[in-house]
Amino acid sequence: MARGISFEIPNEYGRFLEDILKPFKVEDHNWWIGGEESYIILDGELDALFSELIECMDGETLRKVIKNNDYYLIFQGLKAFPKGSQPIEIKTYNDFLRSNCELALLVVDSSYTTIYCKNAELVEGMYSNAKKQAYTNIKYITDENDFRTSLSVW
Repeated sequence: MARGISFEIPNEYGRFLEDILKPFKVEDHNWWIGGEESYIILDGELDALFSELIECMDGETLRKVIKNNDYYLIFQGLKAFPKGSQPIEIKTYNDFLRSNCELALLVVDSSYTTIYCKNAELVEGMYSNAKKQAYTNIKYITDENDFRTSLSVW
């Protein structure tokens, strides 16, 4: 059974979160957003994309941020929870399974992207989308090949 997918995105500025999440209804969720290291260009200057840990951002707000701005992802984690629920910190895959978190997206070292998702159809959609976006090294994450011990970018 597929836990999710992994792939590499280009190491450059862009709107990669918007592109990666195209098959997912961002607006229908509340988001736990780690205060990691990603930058946005505002008025020609660099600023933090998410300056601190955000325990609950509504999906409409997140969609506007990732759709209307160019940014550079270095280390970034986002976790989606059903609208109306309170996001919680998810530290491990077992935490993910026991929670109502529906999707975990992790970007490490500006390129290495991992998505965990409980919905098998959505995993297929994310895989197809990654191919369409011409990302590289696209692979399914399974029980047999998942060696990640935490759902953190650090």
